[in-house]
Order: sequence, then C-alpha cells, then structure tokens
Amino acid sequence: MSLPVGQPLEPMLARPAASIPPGMAYEPKWDGFRCLVFRDNDEVSLISRNGRDLTVYFPEVVAGLLANTPPRCVLDGELIVIDGTRLDFVKLTERIHPAATRIELLSNTTPASFVAWDLLALDDTALLEQPFTARREALERALAHSDPPVYLTPLTTDLELAQRWFAEFEGAGLDGVIAKPLDGQYLPGQRAMAKIKHKREADVVVAGYRLHKNSTPERRLLGSLQLGLYDPAGVLHFVGVSAAFPEATRVTLAAKLGDLELPAGGSHPWAAVEVEGRRPGAISRWSTELKETHLIDPLLVCTVGYEHMEGTRFRHTTRFLRWREDRDPSSCTFDQLEEVVSFDLDEILGR
Repeated sequence: MSLPVGQPLEPMLARPAASIPPGMAYEPKWDGFRCLVFRDNDEVSLISRNGRDLTVYFPEVVAGLLANTPPRCVLDGELIVIDGTRLDFVKLTERIHPAATRIELLSNTTPASFVAWDLLALDDTALLEQPFTARREALERALAHSDPPVYLTPLTTDLELAQRWFAEFEGAGLDGVIAKPLDGQYLPGQRAMAKIKHKREADVVVAGYRLHKNSTPERRLLGSLQLGLYDPAGVLHFVGVSAAFPEATRVTLAAKLGDLELPAGGSHPWAAVEVEGRRPGAISRWSTELKETHLIDPLLVCTVGYEHMEGTRFRHTTRFLRWREDRDPSSCTFDQLEEVVSFDLDEILGR
C-alpha cells in the first residue's frame, strides 16, 4: 500500500475517568474489536489494536468498506456484531476462526459491521495533526453516503445528552462514553481521550481457582479465582474470574484455597462438566479450561467490581474488592445484579 499514514500504527487510546468531563466531544463506547482500516484502492487491511491482521476473518466487512469508503483512506473504528437490537461480543469472538469454510459460513450467519469514528488519512493527505473537529468533518463527508455494514458513530458536544447516552445505551450492549478534546490531534499510542464506563459491585461465590503461569510446586501462586452465582433453582453458574493480585497475595490465596480443594471425583456443582462438556451457564469451550481449574468447596464469598454482563457472565475480568465472611454462599444469586433496560441499537446507528 502507498498511503500517507502507513503500518505499523498504534491507535490512540483512552484513560479511565470517573465522570464525563465537560467541554468535549462525546461518542458511544462500542463493545467490539478496535480496528484500524487501511484502504488503497482495491486493497483493504483490517488491523487490530495490537497489530494483528484481521482481514481474512471478515470478508463481508472488507466488501462493505470497498463499497462505502473513499478509494484511499485510513480509518479508526470498531468491528462489531449486531444480534437483533444489541451488540453480541461473544459472537464477535467466534468470528476469529482458522478454517476458511467456517469463516465463509460465519460471514453469512453472524456478519460483522464496522463503526467508524476517526479519519487519519485521505488520498495523499495525513490528518493526524489536524484537530479532531476537522477530522470529524472530513469523516462525515467521506461517509456521507455509506450503507451497512459501514456506520458513522454518533457524536455530540452536549454534556446532558452524553449523560443520557451513558445511562441508556448500555441496554443495547454498549460500553459507556468516550470523551475527546475538540482541538486534539490524533496521538498514536497515547491515552489522549477519556473513557467513562459503568462500575458495579456483586457478591459472588468462589468455587475454584487456577494457578498462575509462574507457579511452581515449591511456590504455588494463585492465577485467578473462579466465580459463581446461583440461579432460582439453586444451580451454581460460572460467571467469570478475578485475576489481579499482588504476588504476596497470590501466595497466600493459593495456600488458603488449596486447603479447601476437593479430591478428584468429589462432589462439586461443576464436577459434571467433565461429562457434559460444559459448566452450568457457560459456553462449551470452558470444558478445556476446567482441566486446569482446581475445584473447591463453594464456601467463600467475595465482593467484586464489574462493568456489565454478557448474558450470564461478567463481560470483563472482575476486580477483587473484599471478602464477605458474613454472606451465605447460597444467598449470592443473579437477583442482586442491576437489570439494564433494553435499548434498540437501530436508534443509535440510525438504521
């Protein structure tokens, strides 16, 4: 490719913020794969945040970009999968598949879309040093007549509207709000934007653990806590993990949980996974992970911080906050989780 902005290129990043700052441009925070698009006439490359080439996995997005973007441009945005009226991150992850026949099938059954939010180059002109407002205006002109699967992300400078987006758009599977300086240049690799995400807490059952990759028989280190919640029928569902601990804490917790470990073949709510191929509430690939999981008596309860749920699981790794010796494990149910009011994604994308 012969473009004024070439590869490798690190995308501009965002720093966490506790609240939406005033006096900026605001966009929805999409929950998908960050993606830089490099198009030079008939050649298109989809590059992930960490520099991985995703082009082969999304042929329908490549076709959409060829039909809906300028012949020579570099775009920043997000790959998403739309399921009905909301985003589906799990189905998006399933699109990364090594088999060509499977890629072709999934491109038709769970097609992806591209949501653009920045224009980094157009024809022979690099736009990185131009203020965001100028880049946005150029992006709007470039995508003025675009059709699905290529979308232009909504934008507002109205703080009150951004706060409403933050409260409502989560119901369509979005992640929060991004705030950008109006006069800001595009700074590759730098945290020059702000991201505001939902923060919640839940009391969960610790039903197992995995050892850290640096753990040894002589010095056992905790890798992650395996977390569960009970449904109304009393079934303990796997809901996610908590994994960020100082090394000294990893040593202490490995010893603490090791004392609660059940013998092979012991009675545990997830023991049937080996037979059934899945944990309750989990998708099938967890049967492999179970072989590395040490199951313990589900007696411990802890509080974790999380952002939002993806079905019956925490979307991201949770943050361990504290132990809850006062909680009965059976009282840790899905009922405590905040129920997000649904929101139609079509309204956000203007479909």
